[in-house]
Amino acid sequence: DSHTLSNRKPQISNLKSQIPNPNSLPRILFITSYPPSECGIATYSQDLVHELNNKFNKSFSIKICAVTRNAVSSEYPPEVQYVFHTNRIDAYAKLAENINHNSQIKIVLIQHEFGFFNGMEQPFQKFLYALTKPIVMVFHTVLPQPNPTLKIQVQNMISACNSVIVMTKHSKNILEKEYHAAPNNITVIPHGTHLVPHLDKALLKEKHKLSDRKVLSTFGLLGPGKSIETTLKAMPKIVKTNPEALFLVIGKTHPNVAKEEGEKYRDMLSDLVKDLNLQNHVRFINQYLSREQLLEYLQLSDIYLFTSKDPNQAVSGTFSYALSCGCPIISTPIPHAVEVIEEDAGIIIDFENHEQLSKAVNLLLSDEILRAQMSSKALHKMAKTAWENSAIAHAKLFESISNKSFFRLIESSKTGNLVNQLSKIHQSNQLNQWFHLQYRSPSINLSHLKRMTTEVGMIQFAQLNRPDIDSGYTLDDNARALITVCEHYDLTRDETDLPYIYKYIHFIRYCLQPEGSFLNYVDYEKRFTDQNNETNLEDSNGRAVWALGFVVSKKAILPVEIIGTAERIIQKVLPKLHASHSTRAMAFAIKGLYYVNQNHSYQSDTLTCNKCYRDNDSSQLKANSLQLMTTLADRLVQMYLHEAENGWEWFESYLTYANSLLPEALFRRL
Repeated sequence: DSHTLSNRKPQISNLKSQIPNPNSLPRILFITSYPPSECGIATYSQDLVHELNNKFNKSFSIKICAVTRNAVSSEYPPEVQYVFHTNRIDAYAKLAENINHNSQIKIVLIQHEFGFFNGMEQPFQKFLYALTKPIVMVFHTVLPQPNPTLKIQVQNMISACNSVIVMTKHSKNILEKEYHAAPNNITVIPHGTHLVPHLDKALLKEKHKLSDRKVLSTFGLLGPGKSIETTLKAMPKIVKTNPEALFLVIGKTHPNVAKEEGEKYRDMLSDLVKDLNLQNHVRFINQYLSREQLLEYLQLSDIYLFTSKDPNQAVSGTFSYALSCGCPIISTPIPHAVEVIEEDAGIIIDFENHEQLSKAVNLLLSDEILRAQMSSKALHKMAKTAWENSAIAHAKLFESISNKSFFRLIESSKTGNLVNQLSKIHQSNQLNQWFHLQYRSPSINLSHLKRMTTEVGMIQFAQLNRPDIDSGYTLDDNARALITVCEHYDLTRDETDLPYIYKYIHFIRYCLQPEGSFLNYVDYEKRFTDQNNETNLEDSNGRAVWALGFVVSKKAILPVEIIGTAERIIQKVLPKLHASHSTRAMAFAIKGLYYVNQNHSYQSDTLTCNKCYRDNDSSQLKANSLQLMTTLADRLVQMYLHEAENGWEWFESYLTYANSLLPEALFRRL
């Protein structure tokens, strides 16, 4: 019954609260190549593990089983718990036994690449079926049109797993249609990308002595599959049109390629450079660069070139890095590129087609605006694939798998009472089978907001992370900024916030007109623009009242001058608000007036002057605002009654932005 269930909740909650003990956190074991190994999957895994630890270090712990085919183990970092020599047949059964006997390991995640287990396919399959822990398999390569042997091999791997991750919709479709994998067993989590604090391209070019060059770049471990020769063959036509063009080939030769054939491929490329007389237009950077160095080279690049000739390459980490840096990209049509480069975010060319490549490069180098547009679109597309979001998607999958295991554990218990079952499981030290995700919030960082603020106020737009002063200022943005910095000051009492609060409230006062309304648009010379005559300003007026009311609600902590300014402006605009009929404008205003009428406790002797400020004018403001709140709330209710009908219970005949604001405003009035 409901009474019994309500009594159970605190007991269950108490048990859950014991999960995040650092000494008993559920453990996830990553089986993957890992630095210092130099390969794309090693870097991918390190980036993913870093972000999972950053966000969920109180939810679970991560250990690494480093995959290697080297005879001698590398010097691995502390998180590496096991080393898996995949070319040794006895290593498979031994690792399975170690994992099964480790009670802390709750999930095994395998970063799969066929080359890791080349020649050991059968031992690997036996290893999967020998594991008693839930398995998540990440397929970095999904091959279409499999032969019967490969098809059975992949199907057996999928059958052994609790869940499969792929990085593109294309790969998911192949698994479903050609390997007959169950759709609900496959999760698409795109390859992660970095949130890069973008630096000035001109300064980076100057730093690397490339100021007079138009830079094309590609990077990654070098091998024939990269098809660098496609670009070299295109360079003569590129150089003819753009004599300042320089092609940077960044990266060492792939260790496996170097082991099998030495520097044969690189030497062939060097010979081709000489044959085409490109010595002044091609530069090889034969190093495994640090992330910081690499990101600098990518940010100074005018165009990034991805010329892989493998149509079955599902994803590319190098491609993701280039996206992170906002590079305009010219790419061959691997699935990763096809899914990302759309809506003019880049250009797709055919495999090994140097004629198409030269035309595409010359087109982009001749059009700086087009390159900027592609850069902006690429950055907007990659935001959702940031490593932070990739980590959240993985963590939710881990939680789902662990919870299924946990409830199977409950079902296996013979006692009937749920609390007794949970207590029994806890006493048997199995409660840590249950993942309880706890997100670690990032620290508050106002550096960009403050960088966007001049002596006038907050600038309207930015180009990436660079303020665009030509966009001018708006009342809307300064109202939002005022609320944000007031909230931050309330949390931190950071005195450096106060000058910004003054700037934003003075901007709002500047926008106030004699009759009690506000204008919204101001250019960089502090002139009101014609856009104020072309746009409905009611919403921005309501938002300004919200911000001013929020300031008044901080009377206990803010200087008297700021509070007085806010209250005087509100008093001035109250009569004008009576004429408002814009749904969101009324809702914003109600929120602001709600804050005006909040009661405050004054706990510090240093606030005596603020106590004294509560005079008759302030009391009159509260009385007037309460009356206006009622009027506006009644008006919202009437709008709802007018528009609502069966199947459409809303305040307007359409849905638009800030929908939650409308019911919130009515709750505020209550």
